[in-house]
Amino acid sequence: MTERSQFLTFHNGAKAPLPFGAEEYEARLAGLRRILAEAGLDAAVLTSMHNIAYYSGFLYCAFGRPYGLVVTPETSVTISAGIDGGQPWRRCHGDNLTYTDWARDNFWRAVRHVAGEGRAVGMEEDHLTLAEAEKLRAFLAPRELRDVARPAMRQRMVKSPAEIALIREGARIADLGGWAIREAIAEGAREIDVAMAGRDAMERAIADAFPEGEYRDSWVWFQSGLNTDGAHNPVTARRLAAGDLLSLNTFPMISGYYTALERTLTLGAPDAATRAIWEANVAAHELGLSLIRPGARCDEITARINAFFAERDLLQYRSFGYGHSFGILSHYYGREAGLELREDVETVLEPGMVVSMEPMLTIPEGRPGAGGYREHDILVVTEDGAENITGFPYGPDHNVIA
Repeated sequence: MTERSQFLTFHNGAKAPLPFGAEEYEARLAGLRRILAEAGLDAAVLTSMHNIAYYSGFLYCAFGRPYGLVVTPETSVTISAGIDGGQPWRRCHGDNLTYTDWARDNFWRAVRHVAGEGRAVGMEEDHLTLAEAEKLRAFLAPRELRDVARPAMRQRMVKSPAEIALIREGARIADLGGWAIREAIAEGAREIDVAMAGRDAMERAIADAFPEGEYRDSWVWFQSGLNTDGAHNPVTARRLAAGDLLSLNTFPMISGYYTALERTLTLGAPDAATRAIWEANVAAHELGLSLIRPGARCDEITARINAFFAERDLLQYRSFGYGHSFGILSHYYGREAGLELREDVETVLEPGMVVSMEPMLTIPEGRPGAGGYREHDILVVTEDGAENITGFPYGPDHNVIA
């Protein structure tokens, strides 16, 4: 064999069921094509896991290789590596090209085959590295190059009924993981063993609810004692002790869609200082829940909760923003930064948006009530308010483990 293909069509097997129907993906692509038309662009070259999954249903595993989705007014083609065989074809809406390893940069040759040369191209400024952006310019020689990551993010921020149905299932399964964790909490148990109980319960529930899906990335952060001070602190082998402050965090991942449940607990009755801080954070959580509604502005919600904490001399212990959007994201990929409850976000909530309410206070070690306190619910913004789709109870009346 002297001639080796730079890329090829490898339609191995029939198309598999995707997380959503064809009409859902066509509606999303129509939205992206409107973005391209309004910007005077001929094609979009998407490279992020979240946008490729959103517009095609295919969630890639990079392992050091580039992946893409090229969208033109007529076509939608995923670009995948040969190591994946026919799985990208089976698991995407639209067509697929497989690039080979026989020569460096065959990925960009496949992209050029679909997108063409000398055209006006949209790309993701917040994902494409400097090195890969240079290759895009070298191979496609675009007459114009513009960012489409921000308008694509704005499109993703408003969920379709089908997305909300999937997110609702995710919230239900997150609660199941929470109950499994609660059952596993005991003096002497290791964080890792408690976390595995929650993860295993969620993965079984996902497989039962989505028997034709692909399963990956569900995880649990279960933290105790000093390890509660950060929201994203990894699990350890620390053994639980009487009097510990605990943090339960479940994250079922369904076809790239993230949901979460986060709760403060204690192993045994909390002391007075711990209970007072916990109750203050619960009160802030309930205030925040009451503020989520259409027409509310993210920064204004943030200001209200800030004022609540400031009145109690607790604002200096706030750890991060009070909530964020949901959709295709995880700890590996994705972020809808335009829909976060922070001081620098002026987005107005509207029906179809899905946001969390998750205030957190961190009291430094050595002070009364030391540790991290966090409650997290998921809300779907409706025409006249918001629906809380998280069911696991919160607060010291429910989450003191005897």
